[in-house]
Amino acid sequence: MRHLIHVNDLSDNEVGQILKNAFAYKRGETPKTLKDKKVITTFFENSTRTLSSFEMAVKNLGGEVIRLDVSRSSTSKGETLRDTAANLNAMRPDAIVIRHSTAGAGYFLIPKVSCPIINGGDGAHSHPTQALLDLMTLLESFQSLEGKRIAIVGDIKNSRVANSNIALLPRFGAELLLVAPPHFLPQTSLPTTSNLQDAIEQCDAIISLRTQTERHDLQTYGSLQDYADDFCLTMERIGDKKLVIMHPGPVHRNIDISDFVLDDPRSKVLEQVQNGVFMRMAVMDFFINHQ
Repeated sequence: MRHLIHVNDLSDNEVGQILKNAFAYKRGETPKTLKDKKVITTFFENSTRTLSSFEMAVKNLGGEVIRLDVSRSSTSKGETLRDTAANLNAMRPDAIVIRHSTAGAGYFLIPKVSCPIINGGDGAHSHPTQALLDLMTLLESFQSLEGKRIAIVGDIKNSRVANSNIALLPRFGAELLLVAPPHFLPQTSLPTTSNLQDAIEQCDAIISLRTQTERHDLQTYGSLQDYADDFCLTMERIGDKKLVIMHPGPVHRNIDISDFVLDDPRSKVLEQVQNGVFMRMAVMDFFINHQ
């Protein structure tokens, strides 16, 4: 039984097949490959885009979704995550999608289940389907990532989206540049800078990140406005440069990206949301039907 906890759980060929199916779904092909299949979603962290797109993905393919209401589940009474997994598994779902604030939470479930575990985001560790949909969105703009330089801007050290994109995008030819204040940068061999304007001038695409304030033990910037003064993507900064601008959401408007940039045709934020449904359709079909 295979699971998707990290993008490295998929080979390049498997990513290519999933991409092919996601693009087919976007063109309007929607075979009911999950008919009579049941998927449980267990989100221990708040979510709008990811939870909704997983549930829509399953339903688009004819499957049924059972959402665990975490606030009313036995975890609030002290039940362990592994016991929760074992009890859910006893109901014989065809897959379980989990989001959790603890890095590596999905790994704890694996010994207790006999169906695929799909990681919808775990702490600051990994968000594989977000990286896959980001790859899909970039390929729509560039056809190939060979030789393309992509800047990841913001709270990289605390971002599971950054971690997953750092692991995935170079496998398909992208050159990454990490842009952040020094205390937001991880230990890395990748090129880094704290100068956003320089990064804009030398990059083909920019993935902006949300400041992960909930994962900071101490406040690490004077204020969000101080951060925005240095790292917000504004029309003044991007000028008329040909760029692809992305963000995993939710966007801190005028902190991560200005209102005007979000409304600019170069912003692909809503395309990412749309592609998230098609990519998660392809992921669920792959892990439920094609292992």
